[in-house]
Amino acid sequence: MCKKVALHNLGCKVNAYELEAMEQLLEKKGYEIVPFEPGADYYIINTCTVTNIADRKSRQMLHRARKMNPEAVVAAVGCYAQIRGEELEKDPMIDLIVGNSRKGELPQLLQSCRLEKKKQAALSDLGRERKYEPLSIEKTAEHTRAFIKVQDGCNQFCSYCIIPYARGRVRSRRPEDVLREVRNLAASGCREVVLSGIHLSSYGIDFEQQTDLLDLIRLLHPVEGIDRIRLGSLEPGIITEGFAEELAALPKVCPHFHLSLQSGCDRTLRRMNRRYTSGEYLERCRILRKYFRDPALTTDIITGFPGETEEDFRESAEFVVRLSFFESHVFLYSRREGTWAAAMEGQLPEAVKKQRSHVLLELNKRKKAEYLEKALGKETEVLLEEETELDGRRAWAGYTREYRKVLVLSDRELGNTLQKVCPEQICRGEFLLCR
Repeated sequence: MCKKVALHNLGCKVNAYELEAMEQLLEKKGYEIVPFEPGADYYIINTCTVTNIADRKSRQMLHRARKMNPEAVVAAVGCYAQIRGEELEKDPMIDLIVGNSRKGELPQLLQSCRLEKKKQAALSDLGRERKYEPLSIEKTAEHTRAFIKVQDGCNQFCSYCIIPYARGRVRSRRPEDVLREVRNLAASGCREVVLSGIHLSSYGIDFEQQTDLLDLIRLLHPVEGIDRIRLGSLEPGIITEGFAEELAALPKVCPHFHLSLQSGCDRTLRRMNRRYTSGEYLERCRILRKYFRDPALTTDIITGFPGETEEDFRESAEFVVRLSFFESHVFLYSRREGTWAAAMEGQLPEAVKKQRSHVLLELNKRKKAEYLEKALGKETEVLLEEETELDGRRAWAGYTREYRKVLVLSDRELGNTLQKVCPEQICRGEFLLCR
């Protein structure tokens, strides 16, 4: 039986985790994992639908797979498949469509598709789904650092966002299951775990017994072999005095917090249905800086939201300057059919969005350099992950607890080790260099 499988991921870290889990499921069933090149019997594309560009890339990769082998089974999996399932059923290039609640059935679905030689769809109504789909990994390609999915779905319904429709409502993974996976990863040599989810701050709200993200972190903290626990994207509302104080008392928790902002203008935040004000967001950042020494604060910003005036944009940009983020991920507003924002008046031209994006990207470059500069000449801990080179010299790349990227020039074997280093200079505006 033909069993060569090529997989490709699009989108977020949750998607990447799920693809890794699917890959390991397939390996257990005897499938051979091969590069995403011509010659595979099956092509699995884990799709994304967060923007129009993501949609386009998903379609392109699916069609590219078909060209690689016209006789292969081509499977569309994930968010784009969930949202555009009906369209994909009409696309002759696609053989199998799997949404966001049946990825664990992929080996059986592939086999069925091959044997029956007809298009199949495995889609569910995620609006009614309340059970977390158990996916897990036993090892990670990065070896040193592992992303752990602990939650799926979102109940927020921000006016611009398609994800609640693609992922369904909040569903949390059982704490004991997360603990089991983290212990297994630690045994395989992993030293850092990154807790991730579609709406991580909602972890546990669907459980009958009161459990939250802080409880989960406390449970994982004692795991031997794990030196660092890093958190994925958080909603500002989860940051309270009590939450921050408890986190700061757990030495493995990294002082790196990604708090989604989206806009620094209150008028825009209301239209986005973000459920906080710029003043409240500022207070959450103050709390983190109170309990953690110079933490790395990163964020997401959307520019060009419907109705965003020049004054609104200027207010948002000034807020970003005031907060001094380590890194700002800037996104042009993407009109998503089926969301409230798609029907709003005042849709802005792409040229305006790009111009405003450019301003924010330049601010990000400046603020990032300022934060990197603070580390120069100071001893810091770096977890080295992989071998690389710089100007023909052997080097090791890794990250500090604040997620500053560091390159250490050395001929020694330093992979998967914690090292105390003293950064000497900033290279290419992106990383710190140690000799």
